[in-house]
Amino acid sequence: MVKNESELWQYLKKKTPNIKWTKIENTSHLGTPDLLGYNKNKTFFTVELKVTKRHKLKFSPHQIAFHIQHSKNSFILAIQSLDQGLKLYEGNQIESLATRGLKLEPICEGFESCIEKLEEL
Repeated sequence: MVKNESELWQYLKKKTPNIKWTKIENTSHLGTPDLLGYNKNKTFFTVELKVTKRHKLKFSPHQIAFHIQHSKNSFILAIQSLDQGLKLYEGNQIESLATRGLKLEPICEGFESCIEKLEEL
C-alpha cells in the first residue's frame, strides 16, 4: 500500500522506464506540479501526485490555478490504495476533482492504462 506521495513517486519512477522524470522541488512558484515527464514522443507533461485515505482530494488555490492556466498536458495522478489502483485526471478537471474527489470519472484507471496514456502523449 502506498502511504504518501513520496512512496507513490518512488513506485512510479521504478515502474516507468520509458518516461524520463524530473521531480520538481519548487518553493518559489507555488502550485507547480510534483513531476515533469518526458516521453518517447518528445512530449513534456506535468503530473501532480495525490494520495488519500478517502475519496476526497485536497488542492491549494495555487495548484488549482496552475492546472487551469496550464491545462494542456497537465495531469493529476491519484490513488486511494494500490488495491484500488491509480486514477489519472486531466488538469482541466481539477475544480471538479477538488469538489467530487475520486468519485469523478478519470480519463484512465489502473496503473497500466494510466502509464500508457502518459507514454503515448
